[in-house]
Amino acid sequence: MSENKSRLALLREEMAKKKIDMYLMQMSDDHASEYVGDRFKEIAFLTGFTGENTWVCVTQKKSYLWADGRYFIQAKKELRGSGTSLFEMGEEGVPTVSEYIKKNLKAGQVLGFSGRQFSYNDYREYKKIADEAKAKISIRTNLMDKVWRSRPALTGSSIWELSKKYSGETFAEKRKRVLDKMKEQGCDAHLLTSLYDIAWLLNLRADDIACVPVFMSFLYMTKTRTILFAAPEAVDSRVKNYLKKNGIELLPYESIYKEIKSFSPRKVLIDPAVVNATLATSFGSKTELFEADNPTELMRSIKNKTEIANTRIAHIRDGVAVTKFIYYIKHNIGKRPLSELDAADIILDLRRQQEDFLGVSFDTIAGYGGNAAMMHYTATPESYADLRPEGFLLVDSGGHYLQGTTDITRTIALGPLTDEQRHAYTTTVRANLRLASAHFPDGARGENLDILARGPFWDEGLDYRCGTGHGVGHISNVHEGPQSFRWKAKEPKKLTAVLKPGMITTDEPGLYVEDGFGIRIENELLCVEDEKTEYGQYYKFEPITFAPFEVDAINVDELTQYERRALNDYHALVYEKLTPHLTKAEAKWLKKVTKPL
Repeated sequence: MSENKSRLALLREEMAKKKIDMYLMQMSDDHASEYVGDRFKEIAFLTGFTGENTWVCVTQKKSYLWADGRYFIQAKKELRGSGTSLFEMGEEGVPTVSEYIKKNLKAGQVLGFSGRQFSYNDYREYKKIADEAKAKISIRTNLMDKVWRSRPALTGSSIWELSKKYSGETFAEKRKRVLDKMKEQGCDAHLLTSLYDIAWLLNLRADDIACVPVFMSFLYMTKTRTILFAAPEAVDSRVKNYLKKNGIELLPYESIYKEIKSFSPRKVLIDPAVVNATLATSFGSKTELFEADNPTELMRSIKNKTEIANTRIAHIRDGVAVTKFIYYIKHNIGKRPLSELDAADIILDLRRQQEDFLGVSFDTIAGYGGNAAMMHYTATPESYADLRPEGFLLVDSGGHYLQGTTDITRTIALGPLTDEQRHAYTTTVRANLRLASAHFPDGARGENLDILARGPFWDEGLDYRCGTGHGVGHISNVHEGPQSFRWKAKEPKKLTAVLKPGMITTDEPGLYVEDGFGIRIENELLCVEDEKTEYGQYYKFEPITFAPFEVDAINVDELTQYERRALNDYHALVYEKLTPHLTKAEAKWLKKVTKPL
């Protein structure tokens, strides 16, 4: 029996003891975080699958895992021999998690899951299904506590202040904006559980989640009080003084689950998609829950002038590191042994040489050949590919700097390419440039613009199984809402936010051929004001990511005159911004690869 099958058997034993017939898990923590600390990687421990945005449903006879299109290829490989089968989310004939539960949960049975790791929205959806099936629901026990006896402890890294020099706005100023929104909604309290929003609101950062500079915390706010629930040992004297100066009370992280029962607001603002079910169901009976998006989500997505100015600096530094990396790889491939692991190490070292570098914004994806077809592939010492002077190397990477966060992908030609590869790369370039060149009226959302990027692929009956772009946090999670580029809403009737000046969103179309190659080109776009006409205010995008595209892989004849001009304009910016920071040899090479086509 494999290790994962053994763990699955232990879970089924615990289910039988607790009389739970169907047990549900998702890759999450108490805060609905996208990336989680090691303590919460239960699905990886149980099944071997290491991706995000994942659910598992276990019965005594079956075990299924749901993964999205970014992970289909990876999941098939990692689930082999685990006893868990894959459901490919969004594919024809594949049930959603809810549909599967609705079909298989029988009268008198019990559906169980940890209420801390499922949102209030999730809880109500599954409770409705259970009620309709005349079944029961159990959310107060996490069965994996018994199965995963060596579960890592909660992290408690040192918390530090992000000064106004970098944040552009004080906590007091941000708090007033939130209180104004609460007043507008008639609320006298607000429970905030998103780690990204808490870090942004308080102007505090830490390292409790790898690559995400946040700290495990909850925040409860009224007109007169601000209570932070966090690890006291993570707060040094300077941060204690900062909290005291700003009137912020500090209580232990876990105490929120006891203290919340004593809170007696008349009307409390919560985001039911983020606040976990255990907390949302712990308020007193006299408390009215007012459900809305966290007001801080939209606030932090629209960067202020200081954040934008600083982010521009971060992208110049990051562009220098990435461009030096491309130069190094191209000039050393075939001359010295290089692997995917080496590529990740080299680009990290080049970032470390940049001023104010704090760390990577996600684990670097360096995929060669067929590995790059797995969108979120990660090479490991046990499994990696050596690079050869042919085909493509895809590198998706990013960094946190004191000035901001970056996310960039470049697909590099290491040598001769096939006609299929050249056409695929050219199509991806066209897709990237079309979206970057958009002009659109106030009120447009990502759903309205996504076809600009997908059009060149759709014209050939092709597509990519993910969104085209996501918002980027400011020294926060590299994936941020509420805006994004995608052609359909994540959930029924759940549209992304209207695009506004100050929002930063990635533009990253791609093409992925299983066991063949993967291509992705990613820049960050800053939404800025354009002209105002009789039809209203128009906006456009300004690229803030700077590194050359792979001109050796482009079939120039396939570009329209507008696409060619857009690429030439972009490459002129790349040369202008980066040349002062390169060696003479690197600058000479950059001039060659950015010359007008």
